[in-house]
Amino acid sequence: MFKNLDLPRVGRYLGQAARMMVGMPDYNTYVEHMQKTHPDKPYMDYETFFKERLEARYGGGKGRPVRCC
Repeated sequence: MFKNLDLPRVGRYLGQAARMMVGMPDYNTYVEHMQKTHPDKPYMDYETFFKERLEARYGGGKGRPVRCC
């Protein structure tokens, strides 16, 4: 039934899903996406990426109200 199952790929996917559920951004996935999908555009460094993800999750900045939960 699971002969062709790619366990390393499944493991990466589950790890990424777990990080997303707890709100931990995955910078490496972001960089891979940018390189594959938008090779002509620059991508954020880790610090900028992390700050942007925090703002997107918790609000604040850019005219949005700050959320605590």
